[in-house]
Amino acid sequence: MLLCAKGMGGGMPIGAFIAPNEIMSVFKDNPILGHITTFGGHPVSCAASLATLNTIFEEKLLDEIEEKSNLIKSLLIHPKIKEIRGKGLMMAAEFSDFNELKPIIDRSIEKGVITDWFLYCDNSMRIAPPLTISFDEIRSACGIILESIS
Repeated sequence: MLLCAKGMGGGMPIGAFIAPNEIMSVFKDNPILGHITTFGGHPVSCAASLATLNTIFEEKLLDEIEEKSNLIKSLLIHPKIKEIRGKGLMMAAEFSDFNELKPIIDRSIEKGVITDWFLYCDNSMRIAPPLTISFDEIRSACGIILESIS
């Protein structure tokens, strides 16, 4: 099963529940499948989602993900960072606890880097830049985060 949302629509509201027929068929009668659609295939949201996917592929935005991710991991080295984990550009930098992390997040935001912690992991900083982030922007953002830690 795969659940997708937010970024699919390039700013328009849309979500997707993707699964093989044997899983989806469980929902056809009891309860009926219609209950799981928030935006129910709205044509404008679907057109925005298709345009978003086309842009991602046409502009080859996935081609540099690994290189960008590796750059972030190589730059965010600090004794207070216990671990950087994640997949692609969806990462987390782990700190000892929320009391250590919260001031770092606040200082980063004050300096122009928008980040946050995770609802169920309040000792880790969310690092999730857009696919379009440049290498120079990564260097700048990581510098600000490191300044905010120190």
